[in-house]
Amino acid sequence: MKKDDLKQNYNINRQITATEVRVVSDEGSVVMPLAKALALAEHRGEDVVEISSNTTPPVCKIIEFSKFLYQIKKRQKEIKAKQVKIEIKEIRFGPQTDEHDYTFKLKHAREFLEEGNKVKAYVFFKGRSIVFKEQGEVLLLRFANDLEEVGKVDSMPELLGKRMTMFISPKKNPTKKATKPAESVITEEKKTADKKQQVRQEKKSEYKMPTIEGEEF
Repeated sequence: MKKDDLKQNYNINRQITATEVRVVSDEGSVVMPLAKALALAEHRGEDVVEISSNTTPPVCKIIEFSKFLYQIKKRQKEIKAKQVKIEIKEIRFGPQTDEHDYTFKLKHAREFLEEGNKVKAYVFFKGRSIVFKEQGEVLLLRFANDLEEVGKVDSMPELLGKRMTMFISPKKNPTKKATKPAESVITEEKKTADKKQQVRQEKKSEYKMPTIEGEEF
């Protein structure tokens, strides 16, 4: 939305036609004559901005109009930034894809899903290769299984014409193999070493020197 268009959406000061307005602030809201609101705004060096004209009385805010527009634009940018744009990435296989090619495409599919995109995986059957449709289905199911940590299957493999297609969506919280932090590993190793030292000390205290004729050396 352009700045000029944004200005046109709001009435300010003398553009407000109501004789009475509800002025809102962080402390609450107060109904007052428009003339009083204008006097308050002028005293503060600010404006009376009509933020809702669909109520009786209309809702207004006393604030610098430029600052008000800035806050709106900032809020719009924050909302836009939070909106995730999901794209559909295509991964194409042949019915007899070799292992190297499969691994290469699996890596890319994992990256796409981790970025929040959907994956459209399909096997294209060219000419008489349609006789390998069962092999193509097995390949797609294996593909889905290898991506189960980061993706979930939206639909099982479906043959339409010369293509067998399957869609995979990203998981919100992908499962990852649990790994112990370095500090935790160091702490456990220290506990083990301390335990061994304690055992050695206990054994040493239990040991007695041999005696001759009832006297200890």
